[in-house]
Amino acid sequence: MNNIFQFCPDKTEVFFSFLENPLTISSIFCQINLPFLENPITIRWYGVIIAFGLTLAVLFGGRKAYVWKMDINKMLDVLIYGAVGGILGARLYYVFSKWDYYSVHLDEIFQIWNGGLAIYGGLIGGIIAGLIVCKVEKLNILNLLDLCGMSFLIGQGIGRWGNFANQEAFGMNTDSFIGMYSVKTEAYLTQLVNSGTELVVDPTKPVHPTFLYESLWCIMSFIILYIVCQKFRKFSGQLFLGYGLLYGMERAIVEGMRTDSLYIGDTNLRVSQLLSLGLVIVCGTLLVVFTIKYTKNPKPIEGVDYFNEIPLYRHRKKAAELKAETEKINEELTVLKAKNEAELLTKAESKKIASLEEKLRKAHEDLAKAEEKVAIQDAKKAAKAAKKSKA
Repeated sequence: MNNIFQFCPDKTEVFFSFLENPLTISSIFCQINLPFLENPITIRWYGVIIAFGLTLAVLFGGRKAYVWKMDINKMLDVLIYGAVGGILGARLYYVFSKWDYYSVHLDEIFQIWNGGLAIYGGLIGGIIAGLIVCKVEKLNILNLLDLCGMSFLIGQGIGRWGNFANQEAFGMNTDSFIGMYSVKTEAYLTQLVNSGTELVVDPTKPVHPTFLYESLWCIMSFIILYIVCQKFRKFSGQLFLGYGLLYGMERAIVEGMRTDSLYIGDTNLRVSQLLSLGLVIVCGTLLVVFTIKYTKNPKPIEGVDYFNEIPLYRHRKKAAELKAETEKINEELTVLKAKNEAELLTKAESKKIASLEEKLRKAHEDLAKAEEKVAIQDAKKAAKAAKKSKA
């Protein structure tokens, strides 16, 4: 059995400036040696980590889809076609960025096992495929994009650790406390210097662990968007625009540190950096415009499958919660005021009366707003029903 399975057969020591001792990592998770195969089957940590990130992203997206009353069969269609579109998009983006090479090596265009996938191409391809499925299946496209934006950040935040396992996608030299060095970073930078690059690098010095920067940024961005989703979401598409803004900002900054960027032709312009800046400008502008628009004229957010009763249900639930809260405050105030009449009130309880009265006033205001929203939705529903009956 030991001869068949070999776990982590390759070892690399990675040194960080803030650590006294190196970390030992492996790029290969497992090698399977089968007697009827000439070469072993290799499972790399990169693939394992990407699969783990994708699994968490799908689980989160599935849970949200359930809350938003999304048809699971339609979601599976989006997932399958989106994954295929993402892989094709990632490969095509990379191939076109290096067309000078692939134009004379056409047989290598589809050899993705040799590397060469670009994340922006994956996002573009996956989104296009998903939008087509949404159109065919009659899904709410903007809500689906919101779902994807948060899920993407989970997958990207975890997936970047695959770059750490391979010791790739790192940056220029740095003297900071978080600088990283390994024989693999030195070998890559040495090869880069020998190729005649215009980048000024010293292969023997630590580099920026840009994979770590992007991972932490993506995780923090997910937390921000999740809070917005739970507390401050005003319109469909808001979370996806937030994703474009947050991820674009990160990529525009971090891409400038990297040593493996794709460039536009023979220029020094980095493809991903320019695309990220454009994404920040477009998403940031639309986010401000739509936020102002929906703040001035708020509308209920539709469910993913256009379940118009969902906003009404939420308003009614909120109203019920507020009613219960006002009743509880009233009961507590009644007890305290009775003690006050009997001159048994302590100083702390006396101060509490004022606080509870203010809390009750605010609860009454919120309750009135919630009941007003319920009344508006009920009136709209009744008007639609009357219109249908006349027709």
